[in-house]
Amino acid sequence: MLDYDEEAEAYDASRGGEPRAEAAAGAVLGLIPDPPGRLLDLACGTGIVTRRLAAARPGLRVTGADLSTAMARRAAHRLPGTVVRADCRRLPFADAAFDAVTCVWLLHLLSGPADVRAVIAECARVLTPGGVWVTTVDKAEAHDVGSDIDAVLVTRPRRPAQDAADAVTGYAAAEGLVPAGRAAFPGLGQGRSPRTTVMDLRRGWFTLLPPEGPRAEEFAARLARLPDQDRRRLDPVFSLRAFRKPPAA
Repeated sequence: MLDYDEEAEAYDASRGGEPRAEAAAGAVLGLIPDPPGRLLDLACGTGIVTRRLAAARPGLRVTGADLSTAMARRAAHRLPGTVVRADCRRLPFADAAFDAVTCVWLLHLLSGPADVRAVIAECARVLTPGGVWVTTVDKAEAHDVGSDIDAVLVTRPRRPAQDAADAVTGYAAAEGLVPAGRAAFPGLGQGRSPRTTVMDLRRGWFTLLPPEGPRAEEFAARLARLPDQDRRRLDPVFSLRAFRKPPAA
């Protein structure tokens, strides 16, 4: 697992920057009803998406939360007074405190189903009746774009996907949340090149391939033999699912 305190400084530049943030924020807002209210952006990272959510709807009161101290600090520079450091499994907010909750690129990072269920339970708890929760799903799958890089990596060991759409839908149903829409957006600037993929291997991006291990070096050698070492392949396309908390009877 990457150390997000260490990643914070270079995170935006390595993840598509403002174009990707604009695409993500636009897709998220398309799933959230327009009337003003309160929105909680969980795992807000550097706040690059959170800031766009707030700017796009001036009547929306946005709060960001992230477990990483360095990420939360950078987000607070973008949104002073509205970002807290918090564990998404145990949120420091009252029941029914928000009209919308968003989780962009969170669930895939969790260690197992128990943590995923805990996060979803907290999202449901802090939602008002009639509120909407929006989350990304199937993130790892989105990066498999059918390229020659994917062909090299097809046999790599993989963690079970904690954000599989069907599993997330089931966990949400257990918390009383019902499906409320889908969307997708391009991960602009995140298409892999062979050279950048080797760099990711050597910094621990692929969690079951220790950077110093022989298997990682075997994959690195195969990637180094691919043509067009600096040409980025297709950008991933990320999937969003929305769920609504039914209005109170």
